[in-house]
Amino acid sequence: MPGPAFRCGMEAVVDLVGGKWKLLILHYLHADRLRFSELRRQLGNVSEKMLSQQLKEMTRDGLVRRIDFQTVPPHVEYELTPLGLDLSGLMTAVADWGNRNMEKFCTIRARSIQSAAELP
Repeated sequence: MPGPAFRCGMEAVVDLVGGKWKLLILHYLHADRLRFSELRRQLGNVSEKMLSQQLKEMTRDGLVRRIDFQTVPPHVEYELTPLGLDLSGLMTAVADWGNRNMEKFCTIRARSIQSAAELP
């Protein structure tokens, strides 16, 4: 009989929301239900294909609910499920930490870019 899929809760969370866009999708859907185009505009630099893929995975995993209004032209909106809302609420503390330390992150990033440019 196989053992548990994850050795700890953090592994399960990383598996569920790993990747560049999923945490940001949780962040932007936390406050409101959004259409695909609105969400893409909020995210900025994500391709349609990548956003579509991430939303499909998050819907499959029970974090996001896709609402299809069955209209022509298509009208589809996305919102967080209770599981997604629970997780996004926890991520608010992480976002607050990021906001408090944004200046430090910018300094670190600038140093990293400068160091990479100086490499032979």
